[in-house]
Amino acid sequence: MTNIFVDGLLNDHVAFVTGGGTGITGGVARALAEAGASVALVSRKLEHLEPAAAAINENGGKAFAVAADVRNPEEVERAIAATVAQFGKIDIVVNGAAGNFLVPAEQLSPNGFGTVVDIDLKGTFNVCRAAFAQLKEHRGQILNISATLHYLGTPMQLHVSAAKAGVDALTRNLAVEWGRYGIRVNGIAPGPIEDTEGMKRLVPEPIKEKLRKNIPLGRFGRIKDIETAAVFLCSDAASFINGAMLVVDGGQWLSAARMV
Repeated sequence: MTNIFVDGLLNDHVAFVTGGGTGITGGVARALAEAGASVALVSRKLEHLEPAAAAINENGGKAFAVAADVRNPEEVERAIAATVAQFGKIDIVVNGAAGNFLVPAEQLSPNGFGTVVDIDLKGTFNVCRAAFAQLKEHRGQILNISATLHYLGTPMQLHVSAAKAGVDALTRNLAVEWGRYGIRVNGIAPGPIEDTEGMKRLVPEPIKEKLRKNIPLGRFGRIKDIETAAVFLCSDAASFINGAMLVVDGGQWLSAARMV
């Protein structure tokens, strides 16, 4: 898939991307940089971030890596400050840090449930709250990476479904409360994205063909599909879109009830 956006679409923007070293949000970070934004890649461990930042810089973009655990508000605040010191401001926040594993509900421990909620939901809040002053000053925007798991109910994904449902609610509420400051808050809900580690780990091979057949467009998504959606929502082309959850799944969730 070629770049469908005008070069420099996000020139002079600075994006703070959690979970930005790998997977979907790693792709989103690269796409934002290719569109002209300076990008801070944020995760718990620099070892996952530094190669991604180096690749962006080698490709002519601007990126740097900063370690922070989104579950820790103090670490998030330090990462926000480091990004402002590096690039002068923050006007785009992408919340992509997430945790996941397969487990039946009756075997899910309170700690396991709480850990995913802490990363996905509380982590998203921590970052939004810490970035608020910058977003207000620069009339910025937030993009939350959610999921479609909770739309109909997904076996062995209770913890993630609950966390992502909370992310959707947070997205809508912040869109209403912070819209008065010129802050847009939207989300993307990816469906099955085949070139991700999660797809390899969490979807057994026998189930993949059933999933594929149940997608109206007849294929799994690619990280590039999420990248282009993210660049659109973060650009002025989406300047009147606020509180939206853009489902990028080929129509899969609409037909999921037909799966057997």
